[in-house]
Amino acid sequence: MARKTATTKRTDKPKAKRSTGARRKMTARPDSQGNGSAQTIGGYLIQRLQEHGVQDVFGIPGDFVLQFYGMLEESPIRVVGATREDCAGYAADAYARVNGLGVVCVTYCVGGLSLCNSIAGAFAEKSPVVVISGAPGIDERRNDPLLHHRVRDFNTQREVFEKITIASASLDDPLTAFREIDRCLEAAVRYKRPVYFEIPRDRVRAKALFPHVPAKVKLQSNKDALQAVLDEARERIQNAERPVIIAGIEIHRFGLRREVLKFAEAHNIPMASTLLGKSVVSEKHPLYLGVYEGAMGHEAVTKYVESSDCVILLGTFMTDINLGIYTARLDPGKAIYATSEKLRIGHHHFHDVLLEDFVKGLAKSKLKAHPKDKLPEKIVIRPKRSHDAEDPVTIASLFDHINDFLDEEMVVVADVGDSLFGSVDLQIHGHTEFISPAYYTSMGFAIPAAVGVQVANRKLRPIVLVGDGAFQMTCMELSTAVRQAFNPIVIVLNNKGYTTERFLQEGPFNDILDWNYHRMPDLLGDGWGFEVRSVGELKQSMQAALANQDAFSILNVHLEKDDISPALSRLASRMSKQI
Repeated sequence: MARKTATTKRTDKPKAKRSTGARRKMTARPDSQGNGSAQTIGGYLIQRLQEHGVQDVFGIPGDFVLQFYGMLEESPIRVVGATREDCAGYAADAYARVNGLGVVCVTYCVGGLSLCNSIAGAFAEKSPVVVISGAPGIDERRNDPLLHHRVRDFNTQREVFEKITIASASLDDPLTAFREIDRCLEAAVRYKRPVYFEIPRDRVRAKALFPHVPAKVKLQSNKDALQAVLDEARERIQNAERPVIIAGIEIHRFGLRREVLKFAEAHNIPMASTLLGKSVVSEKHPLYLGVYEGAMGHEAVTKYVESSDCVILLGTFMTDINLGIYTARLDPGKAIYATSEKLRIGHHHFHDVLLEDFVKGLAKSKLKAHPKDKLPEKIVIRPKRSHDAEDPVTIASLFDHINDFLDEEMVVVADVGDSLFGSVDLQIHGHTEFISPAYYTSMGFAIPAAVGVQVANRKLRPIVLVGDGAFQMTCMELSTAVRQAFNPIVIVLNNKGYTTERFLQEGPFNDILDWNYHRMPDLLGDGWGFEVRSVGELKQSMQAALANQDAFSILNVHLEKDDISPALSRLASRMSKQI
């Protein structure tokens, strides 16, 4: 067992406030560079980011974005450097999930195009990340020169990002740039998806031609449509014998947790979540059943949900993972399905109704409460089991031990594979203290995401669950954790390769080099490392890691190649039939 004591300290800036998801009422304010015609494109963008609650920006500098970096350094916004652009994107994604809006700032093409995968994941999972990229100056583009970093033409990068963001703009014209900034930021807040800004380096300090005042935008539901859908929903729920709520990720993204809890508690309606929405409500709540994911999930949860005569799906995406590779048995005719993009009761579709208005309308409903004796008995998701100290560590004993020490100041950040599926049954104490790319499932998310979590909220301590394959992709972002004196506890599930793929199709392509993961502190010059083979070593290492508040800790947990969680076993069985 290797161990090295941390020595670095830091003074924290005030943490970013958590977003409530509510739309902000904006009032005009002078640009940080002055007022009226003294507004600059770069200064106005920074001002608007601050007004949206952004206190930190992730990224890597480059020559095409250095002027804007200089403006960031002059502003109250902290710049957090990453080791790779895709890692900066993952960190900004996690920051957005905690804070409400994240920002990543990079240079042209070699930086921006490296971001594509992490921003695509943020788009798929509705995480509002603002991408800011530098670009060659407008004046230096004359005569079509072959400037460095260029791909096909000067529009290539912008055209790529148009496919993976909800809105994009080139801030190359002072006449339109200020309105474009407002438009894109409003789209990020409204749709909870990434947006893209490209700033030519000779336009960063370009001044407004006329004084600009942000437009006040307030979306509203159609009153008649809202009333009609609420009336039908209330009637269905009131007449149901066994209604159940499935809360999805949008309940967090739009800040609607309180309203869902109010509605459930007032009418004694049990709640489940999807895998992507895990921890959208506290899993210690007496009405919480567990994660619903079709045949992949816990049998008792699946049985209760699928026997319901009124399934209320709120903010839930019906992805293949959430539905247990389409093994879910939900009757659309008995469902109320509400997201920011679709609203359906049975086979009736409603339009022009905001998700927030529908959920808040339900919360205000005066229905006859369902009797408490119709509630299910508390489902025991992870029964207590004992393990001898000499026993080799298994997936079961590892996750049993993790479950025992979780508390309200910890956030579980799970990478893809059994790091994700094994943590389905963990009992998360607080609201949104489980973060994972549970739909897009991009390996390498967890380590940089843990950095993003602690930048957003220094009081949250990440418990990072990551397979050895995913760890090798982005592990150097621990360098940023050391630089910031962060203290994540990183648990590497070391089974010598890509376990999920092994159970789909075995082959030598699934094997990877076995690193001495516990020696990472020696490389980085800080942190504590532990090699774990037995249950006794696991308990000792975790106690030491929890006590180490000043630096990261890493546990190299050796597992057998064929030891997997029940959820992953069920998933692999079903996917292998398709492949």
